[in-house]
Amino acid sequence: MGIRLHNSATRAKEDFAPIDPLNVRMYVCGPTVYDRAHIGNARPVVVFDTLYRLLRHVYGPDHVTYVRNFTDVDDKINATAQARKAAGDARPLEALIRERTEETIGWYHADMDALGALRPDVEPRATDYIGQMVAMIAGLIAGGHAYEKEGHVLFRVRSYAEYGRLSGRSVDDMIAGARVEVAPFKEDPMDFVLWKPSDADLPGWVSPWGRGRPGWHIECSAMAHELLGAEFDIHGGGLDLQFPHHENEIAQSACCGHGFARFWLHNEMLQVEGKKMSKSLGNFFTVRDLLDQGVPGEVIRMVFLGTHYGKPMDWTAEKAVEAEMRLHGFLELIGLYGDLQQAKTLAPEPAVIDALSDDLNTHAALMVLQKLNGADQANALARNLEFLGIYSWETLETKVANFRGSQIRLQEIAAVLLQVREVAKAQKNFTAFDALKQRITTANIAVMIGKDGITLRPEIDMDLTKLADL
Repeated sequence: MGIRLHNSATRAKEDFAPIDPLNVRMYVCGPTVYDRAHIGNARPVVVFDTLYRLLRHVYGPDHVTYVRNFTDVDDKINATAQARKAAGDARPLEALIRERTEETIGWYHADMDALGALRPDVEPRATDYIGQMVAMIAGLIAGGHAYEKEGHVLFRVRSYAEYGRLSGRSVDDMIAGARVEVAPFKEDPMDFVLWKPSDADLPGWVSPWGRGRPGWHIECSAMAHELLGAEFDIHGGGLDLQFPHHENEIAQSACCGHGFARFWLHNEMLQVEGKKMSKSLGNFFTVRDLLDQGVPGEVIRMVFLGTHYGKPMDWTAEKAVEAEMRLHGFLELIGLYGDLQQAKTLAPEPAVIDALSDDLNTHAALMVLQKLNGADQANALARNLEFLGIYSWETLETKVANFRGSQIRLQEIAAVLLQVREVAKAQKNFTAFDALKQRITTANIAVMIGKDGITLRPEIDMDLTKLADL
């Protein structure tokens, strides 16, 4: 089956046909790099990484370009740099901003790598495309779609008749209930900033309208046009960006004569234990918080994949435990029966591809993995875990090697326990045997005694170091 995706612009599931099958192009709004990414920020990363993997599989990895930007000019970033300067750092503000954004981008990469996300083909920084933004703004002014006032340049919203189509609201409805910044220099309350002035304490660039910096919305329009062309296939992001950010991107780009994105995809929001995530409720945490608490990145990804991207997702501790147990079983099967070199030669299961091709039905894809539970399906299971980004081949190789090494050690420990049991039977005193059995159990190892002897089975969080002296 071909790929079908729900297009937010038409509110319908449509057949996906790229403009050029040899050059499939996708743009996703990336982070504003002022702090750690929270778990809600990670959901679109996993969603669009999964789509990226599917597109690469269908069209070939050399025929897909995925762009995700870094917004590295922002008032929150400026505030952090200014605080460091006030604390005594004598370096120029621009150097402090660059240091902060480099640091935060490094954190972002490390955290998203832990979730199995592939790096996009291009990761532009907004500050590297100021010239393109200035040129686009100048074009909008020339076309009557923008105006300069008091050092600001604003987009004239009512000059674009289609404004509001993506979010399904009229301009007047938006004014009544939307996030509108009131300012005396606006002709209309809905007009939004393309360029704003910078004083000596803020970063700025020379422009025809004075030293200043770009508004948020123009950044993505300019970078998408520069890197993907006037028209491209897919634009993605969280539902919270649909208005005003994506609505404004469309208006700017259309008024510059650009066709912009054909498909718009939006992932729904994330909750924690059934409630909106917020610091006031004490349920706000970053990806790094979870990783540092011992929740593996593959578990986080599994939980995300368990809910369709178009539905609200609820992160719960119970789901994390269930995902970890499921992965434990997968690895046990692969460790016992798999051949990773052979697994690498396999194609992903057609049922997995069909599930993802149906508007990224990741839940259905995971259900396919559940059915790969026979000894002869261990290689297929490994291949599909890798394809879904749950494990890389390198990680699988390490985990399988560790599993097999632990199996040898468990056999050795089982032999010791069996010897102690034989002595106990002869002496009719099982005190030492029971004590050793209890000690093995506390290392998170299941002890199974049968007619054929003793078998030890690793449980989640098995700790063989507790039995190092045996």
